[in-house]
Amino acid sequence: MAIKKKKKKKNKPFISPAFKVFLIILLIPITVGVYVAVYSAWQELKGMPFFEQFAGSSELDSIQANFDLEIPVEYIPLYIEAGQKYNVPWTLLAAHHRIETRFSTMKSLVSPVGAEGHMQFMPCTWVGWEHETCSGLGEGKITEAEKKDPKTIAKYGGYGIDADGDGVADPFQIEDAIHSAAYFLSIAGASKGELEKAIFQYNHSDEYVEDILYYYNLYNSYKDRIEVEVATASS
Repeated sequence: MAIKKKKKKKNKPFISPAFKVFLIILLIPITVGVYVAVYSAWQELKGMPFFEQFAGSSELDSIQANFDLEIPVEYIPLYIEAGQKYNVPWTLLAAHHRIETRFSTMKSLVSPVGAEGHMQFMPCTWVGWEHETCSGLGEGKITEAEKKDPKTIAKYGGYGIDADGDGVADPFQIEDAIHSAAYFLSIAGASKGELEKAIFQYNHSDEYVEDILYYYNLYNSYKDRIEVEVATASS
């Protein structure tokens, strides 16, 4: 007697071909939508201040590797702008910023003796030594309103500058602080090439002069390359 072989049952696909087609059709617009959203977000990110200028700048990165602290790229255009306006080397401004507040990374921007802001101005130097309360180291008894008022500063012969044109000269505002430092150094002799004299006027210390000149010379040795990178990125 012959034994009939049982026919093997064909396994039905977990997802039918018709349903697969349906899923593919459904996923196409979703995929396109995700791509468009990601692309738009990336374009928006690239448009943020300084991202487009400096992102992926391997040359600038290689230069920064020679410094103990990187020069924040967002400050470089400010140094250059202020340096050109007051005829002082922008690398000198960078050196002062490095020494005074480690590029504004210090926990407090007020020193134990009362120097204030990104570039560490004594209130009397910022507002003017002709202020009736100024003496000694220059902390004075100057109100906050007086410190930030360009008219008061002009009256007392101070160095505080309202660089961003908001009607306030603020040592804690980075643009105001850098322009004020450039103005001070220019008047003190840097615009005539008398760098040591100008630096000493900023802080009456021979060691301070040496420290500033060290970083000035270091940054100056890469000055042209940095300027090319900045100009290329911003064009």
